[in-house]
Amino acid sequence: MNTTNQHREIWRIKKVSDATGLPRSTIYALAADGCFPKPIKLSARASGWDSLAIQAWINEKLGGTA
Repeated sequence: MNTTNQHREIWRIKKVSDATGLPRSTIYALAADGCFPKPIKLSARASGWDSLAIQAWINEKLGGTA
């Protein structure tokens, strides 16, 4: 997938969960194991994910076909 023409956003956990179909706890567990993109610390109590990194992870899981 060519990500250079896509709009980069910071996604919060709800959008990441909706996009991947994974529950919050699984997302954090996979990130801690290094199997999922790590969250970006936005403030003392808020984190987000790079939308392009999430899309790349989804494409990898789909075998690069999407």
